[in-house]
Parts: sequence; C-alpha cells; structure tokens
Amino acid sequence: MNNKLYFSILMAFAFLFQATAQNPVVAPAQKKPVMLVGGTIHTGTGDIIENGTIVFINGKITAVGKSTDINIDKSGYEIINVTGKEVYPGLIFPNTSLGLVEIGSGVDVATDNREIGDLNPNVRAIAAYNTDSQVIPVIRSNGILIAQIVPVGSLLPGTSSVVQLDAWNWEDAAYKIDNGIQLVWPRKSLARRGEGDYSRFAVPGSNNYDKNVEALEKIFTDAVAYTAVDKPENTNLRLEALKGLFDGTKTLFISSTEPKGIIAAISFAKRYGVKKIVLSDADETAWTVKDFLKDNNIPILLADPLSLPRYDYSDTRLPFKLAAMFHKEGILVGLTYSSQAYGNLPFAAGETVAYGLTKEEALQTVTLNTAKILGIDDKTGSIETGKDANIVVSTGDILDMHTNNIEYAFIEGRNISLDNKHKQLYRRFEAKYADMKQNK
Repeated sequence: MNNKLYFSILMAFAFLFQATAQNPVVAPAQKKPVMLVGGTIHTGTGDIIENGTIVFINGKITAVGKSTDINIDKSGYEIINVTGKEVYPGLIFPNTSLGLVEIGSGVDVATDNREIGDLNPNVRAIAAYNTDSQVIPVIRSNGILIAQIVPVGSLLPGTSSVVQLDAWNWEDAAYKIDNGIQLVWPRKSLARRGEGDYSRFAVPGSNNYDKNVEALEKIFTDAVAYTAVDKPENTNLRLEALKGLFDGTKTLFISSTEPKGIIAAISFAKRYGVKKIVLSDADETAWTVKDFLKDNNIPILLADPLSLPRYDYSDTRLPFKLAAMFHKEGILVGLTYSSQAYGNLPFAAGETVAYGLTKEEALQTVTLNTAKILGIDDKTGSIETGKDANIVVSTGDILDMHTNNIEYAFIEGRNISLDNKHKQLYRRFEAKYADMKQNK
C-alpha cells in the first residue's frame, strides 16, 4: 500500500475515534453557593448524619449538620435535593499510574511512568500526567476524585504528586505537588517457587543487593551534606529533590517485597533523618513485621485487597482480612489498587467490610486515612467545615458494586461531568439496537 495513503487512513481513523470519544469539558469554578439538602452524610470521620445538609461557597465547605440545625437564608443558593441519597467525601486513589499509563504494558506510546536508570528522585510524575486520559472520567463515575500519581522503576524512580481529577492541564490538576519520593528497596533473596510478586516495581535481584544498597547510601549521604549548605555553588537536581525528606515537606514512600527488606529500608530512612515514612504496596509480607511498623509509627498503603495471596500456603482470604488486621493493631491503613481496573478501588474497600472493618472504617481507608498518609487531610478526606468541597452523591452504597451509582460529584465545589467513554459507547449502541428493533 502507498505510504501516503496508509498514513491518510490512519489519520482518518484517529480523527473519527477522537470525534466519537471526547472527554467531558472541565467544570468551571463554583460561582454560586450550593446546598445539598436531605441526604445521609457519611463524613469520613466515622460519623453519619441522617437528613443532613452541606453548604459550600467558593469551593469550601462552610456548614455541615442536620438540616434542622442549619438555619441559613437560602436566597441566592443553588439548592440540590439529595433526600434518600448517600453523600460521601470524594475518594482518594494513592500509589497509581493513572494518567501516566493509558493502555498498559506493550504499548510504549501510551506509557510514560518510567525513566532509564535507578537513581532518579528528580523525575517528576506530575510533568508527564495526562489530564486528557480517557480513564480519568471513567473512575470519576465511581466516586474517585483525587489521586496520587507515582513513577515506577527501581531504587529511586522519582517524585510523586497528588492531583484532582478534573483539569485542563497538569498545572491545573496539581493538588499537592511533589509530595513524596518513591524508594524501592532492593530484594536480597531470590523469589521462591509459588511466591507471587504483585509489586508494580521492578525490584533488583539478589546478585546486586550490596551494590544497590551502597548506591542508596551514597546518594542519601550526599543529599544530607547538600542540604546542610544554604546556597550550593552548583545545583544538583537529584539532591535538590531529596531535600524535602529531611525537613518533613516530602514523604518517603517505601516499597519492599521482603520482611527483612521492610525493616532495612525503614531503618535506613530513619538513620538519615527522614521525617515522614510510609510503607507502600504493603501485603501479607508487612504483616510479619507489624510490631516493627507499630513501634515506628509507620502508616501503610495496602496493596490490592482483591488480589491473590503472596504465598501458596497462605489463607486464601488473607488479602481481604489484612485491612482489619492492621487497623486493630493501631496502624493507619489506606488502600490502593494495583491493576489497571482503577475504578474498582471503592469495591476493594467494600470487600474489607465482610472481613472485619465496619462500613465507615472501610470508607476511611479510601478517604480520610489516605488523606492523612498523603499529607492532604487539612484540605480533603472528610466532609468538615473549612475543607475543600470534594463530595460525591450516590443513590446507593458507594462501596457496593451493585448499588454504587454516582449522581453528582464536586471537586473544590465545581459540579463536574460524570460522562465518560463507557457511557458514550452505551448510548451509541443503545440507539443502534433500538433503531434496528424499530425497523424490523
């Protein structure tokens, strides 16, 4: 086939695809005060308010409580009656490649979550974040409004940021920029037969353990020395990126596939004076060192509760139970979801209810707990006066895939569109088959 003709056909298909699958328009800033009246409010703090009212102005919540207790002149307000509906804080999705990976493995042009090399703390995930990803509107329809996007790789793959999921570009999306450094601790032992490895990171093998630890020791030693200099003569971008770990403005998110690795990585970070530490991609391996985590006050982001157990001999229901087990030990637990079926995050949280958590505790694992872990609980994670109006309204239980049906979603008070590619395709083919039926 002639190359010019082939190119023309490809461009035509691309144009048609874009024309039939456009993302919704970004919602404008809130202009009019809003009242959500009559709903059952799940505040995210563990409290439930029946027949409640939420008031928000200029993107901020100004009043929350029982409708009978809120006496405000309603003139000038947009009144939205949510009687009989469930109202929740917007869900938060941590430790994800959302907006960095569009199609998945094997399609390089749709993947921008990894850089060459092992020591890249200066690589910023936010700069590669694609606000036009067609995945984003899909997961918003399940109540997910905030996400922490992270680079992947080995050792120090880069810097994560928190974004809100309705924006024109990454600058608009930024909710907490450069909030953390990702550390993937090298693996010392070889994987055993029957042992799965569900980490999204490429963990260096045992042959390179000492070499990789030495590399980490060197860059952290250099970073501590660099931080001690008020105005370095020459700027070092890698060391600049690590400075926030020593003054508490950034969090170190550690991933390790071994119990000894978890202990070694956290001990390493503490030895260098890292102020804030979180264990990411935690699973049953972390449970074996729960006392160490508790003694060192380390919160965790629990990996996909809907996954298989790590070991052949493990309790098959252990992934469902872990959230409650850690919670009962007094360890702060947030949930993430490791596969690309990102929209399943609320249902993963819902699964924990059958295995030890209450519904409100399960809700906190994807709202307030995660907000605390990401350092954004002063702004979001719960429905409280003074916080951003990140709110979703569902006709049913948001954690139940049978009844989750989001009718409204607000990000910083903006009433965002809940349309997405899935709904567009549904409408398209519904019309097609309705027409076929009519013409029979």
